[in-house]
Amino acid sequence: MADVDLSIHAGECLALFGPNGAGKTTLLRLLAGLLRPTSGEVRLLGVPLKGDAAAERGQVGLISHQSMLYDVLTVAENIAFAARLHGVPDADAATEDAMARLGLQGRELTPVRALSRGWQQRVSIARAIVHGPALVLLDEPYTGLDVAGARALTQLLLALREAGAALALVTHSVDEGLALATHAAIMLDGTIRRHEPTASLDAVEYAESYRRLVLEVAA
Repeated sequence: MADVDLSIHAGECLALFGPNGAGKTTLLRLLAGLLRPTSGEVRLLGVPLKGDAAAERGQVGLISHQSMLYDVLTVAENIAFAARLHGVPDADAATEDAMARLGLQGRELTPVRALSRGWQQRVSIARAIVHGPALVLLDEPYTGLDVAGARALTQLLLALREAGAALALVTHSVDEGLALATHAAIMLDGTIRRHEPTASLDAVEYAESYRRLVLEVAA
């Protein structure tokens, strides 16, 4: 990965497109503070993300296509654990709110291992936003969700954006990404090839441009 220079401000959503292996997940892990860049720096709320920047990393919520949940814990226990880990003052209330936003009522006491892939993804999303992060990173978050789950996620992301959170969304779906995003970027071979506001973009033309770029690199 080289020469990546991006800024995401409060209330903005960056949709990041690119084929497998382009470096999108690596970029999200750098933004989350899970990886350290070999050169340059990542700043969150103006503060460089370093090994001792625990408070700043606590302002990040990461939603992956892998749930990374504790199978033996219930839905509520998984989410409440994250809330307490982040020092949320009223962890129980925050847990109830997060579950309501993802339509998890009635499954609070269900062990995660007993849930389908789609419902596990809902729990994973609720856990990632329970502490009210300033930056939400989403790596193919719609994976495994049914129509109702996808609708709930879209509504949640729009609400987070309107509340002032900054979002970075990795997706293979141009239509899905552009519908949520204020800015769009195309990543190929670890570099950003396009980066622009979405207000004036035509989804069909953008998808065709994306296809041409991918084929150009693959040739």
